[in-house]
Amino acid sequence: MATENKAVITLFGATGDLAKRKLYTALFKLYQKGYLADHFALLGTSRRPLTDEEFQQIVRESISNIPETEDGQAEAFSKHFFYKSHDVTKPEHYEILKQRLAELDEQFGAEGNRLFYMSMAPQFFGTIALNLKKQGLLTDNGFNRLVIEKPFGRDFESAKKLNDELSQTFSENQIFRIDHYLGKEMVQNIQALRFGNTMIESLWNNRYIDNIQVTLSEKLGVEERAGYYDQSGALRDMVQNHIMQIVAQLAMEQPVAFTDADVRVEKIKALRSLRLYTPSEAAANFVRGQYDAGDGTNAYRHEDGVDPESGTETFVAAKLMFDNYRWSGVPFYVRTGKKLADKFTRIDVVFKKPLIDIFANPRSESDQSLNSNVLTIFVEPNSGFAIQLNAKRAGQGFTTEPVDLRFLQSDSDKKESPEPYERLFHDALEGNHTNFASWAEIAYAWKFVDVIRKLWDIEKPQFPNYTPGSMGPAASDELLDRDGRKWVYRLNH
Repeated sequence: MATENKAVITLFGATGDLAKRKLYTALFKLYQKGYLADHFALLGTSRRPLTDEEFQQIVRESISNIPETEDGQAEAFSKHFFYKSHDVTKPEHYEILKQRLAELDEQFGAEGNRLFYMSMAPQFFGTIALNLKKQGLLTDNGFNRLVIEKPFGRDFESAKKLNDELSQTFSENQIFRIDHYLGKEMVQNIQALRFGNTMIESLWNNRYIDNIQVTLSEKLGVEERAGYYDQSGALRDMVQNHIMQIVAQLAMEQPVAFTDADVRVEKIKALRSLRLYTPSEAAANFVRGQYDAGDGTNAYRHEDGVDPESGTETFVAAKLMFDNYRWSGVPFYVRTGKKLADKFTRIDVVFKKPLIDIFANPRSESDQSLNSNVLTIFVEPNSGFAIQLNAKRAGQGFTTEPVDLRFLQSDSDKKESPEPYERLFHDALEGNHTNFASWAEIAYAWKFVDVIRKLWDIEKPQFPNYTPGSMGPAASDELLDRDGRKWVYRLNH
């Protein structure tokens, strides 16, 4: 049975695209399942003037594609939403919010529980947090929690400055930094797969694993995000957060217990052991790319809002190394990019081949060598696992071939799985940090990425260097070729 969460939520950026596409639908699903009921309210804010009724209509339009489980459910849900036009830079406006929050707390019996959600430009995060404290919007008789959307800084220094500002109002256990990849079902399954299966965890080390590959592939270009993306690039937009969080879960040691505190400890330890490259090592182990025109679409430099001479990367591939006992000598290859062959996220764990291949036939002209065993975690769009094994090919003679043991989630299971924002909203209301990034994790990730960013900022790239529908520039394949390896997922294979 669902346990109702009591809280008044303040949403900064309530008329924005993220709120309309993701946040209101996530809250409505929690409402349908009983995690939110009579004792919650949401006060939306932005500069735009709206009445409560106009705001409630926006909410109903946002959730119109979700079927009601009871008659009039969407209408009843929207009655928990209220609005106040607000300038986050003006202290006097917080006095109005303070009064309105107190009224909503009393009206809905929220017991002083307050969740502040920042879904707006990052330069205002610190200003809002400081004013929440100075103007007395925090309560003494319930919880006070802050949820922040990415990006969390542009480099280590800006991230530290932001964290210092937030820390003047909120403690670390009150801050929830959103990374929606941590809300995906199969990313959360990494720990279940590893620590729930002796046969997997006993092999999860450098004695048996040859390399690990993480691919976050996007088929579309920058679309309407061109203005933001040209100031960010794939390194900041995808590697520093999503990829680092996935890699940390793959590399971490088993926690003492499955609690948010213990999981965070092990993720931090893993990121601490990530090798910080020198500039020359960074140049050798990182590849960047930018898409050209193709398939009837523009090159990145010809997208609306993009500098025609832009050196912003839309693709990154890299080789990461962990200097610890478990992973010494095992490369983690990662890649992400836009305008690639398809949209998918997958993790491929490549195991070492047997030291001696007893099935190899020296008299045969064909290559009869054994294939590596590969464990694949399909994150999206399909969710599941596959294990590639070697087996005898049916028929006369004795030759081996790879076979797959595969499990994919059924459509009914997918419907039962909460969307990332639904899961993360619920976790924040529950005070569970397991699927949120801690400051220490973000700090180590930025320190690693800053070396690469500084190098790329002083070197002029040869862009564009890959065509839409490919899997990135040729240098991405060469990164593995020089180690005698291949990407598990590659086109025409």
